[in-house]
Amino acid sequence: MSLFDDARDVLGGWPATSDEADVARKRTLELLTAGPVAMTRAYRPGHVTASTLIVAEDRRVLLCLHGRLGLWMQVGGHCEPGDATLAEAALREAREESGLPDLRLDPVPIDVDVHEVRCGAGDGTPAGPSVHYDVRFLAVCPAGATPIVSDESADLAWFAADELPSPLAEGVVQQLAPAFARLGRP
Repeated sequence: MSLFDDARDVLGGWPATSDEADVARKRTLELLTAGPVAMTRAYRPGHVTASTLIVAEDRRVLLCLHGRLGLWMQVGGHCEPGDATLAEAALREAREESGLPDLRLDPVPIDVDVHEVRCGAGDGTPAGPSVHYDVRFLAVCPAGATPIVSDESADLAWFAADELPSPLAEGVVQQLAPAFARLGRP
């Protein structure tokens, strides 16, 4: 099975966690009618990305201060040719951007969000307008693990859900309820 096939299967059978997420899921499935190219950043009308909300056992969330955007957000990014599944892409990105090797990823998405971005096509051309069809996952971080800031981030920090930083990227808050519901309340 290819990454493209996995994306269609995951999103085709995913029980959306909100009305907004269901609209984004349907829009992403529509994008995928373009074929496997919609999984690559070279597809300028938009492309599927994968991100991860990392949560500690005490329910704090790890957010990165995006180096280019200057906004606090979950970790994640573009799918790569070696990714076999969306969950694998999300976990790879989470490990790369957090420096946390022992994350436990839930393979069922918690959210899907569609948003306009400026990003490069991956071929060295300057960043231009595009759209990210972001499939979002949940990962739990083991107690005592220390994140390491990557080259893509200006900072990484833990935050309580009711004390999130500013400026915060749109779409971060909408991930909290489905993430905590998936984890269950202590």
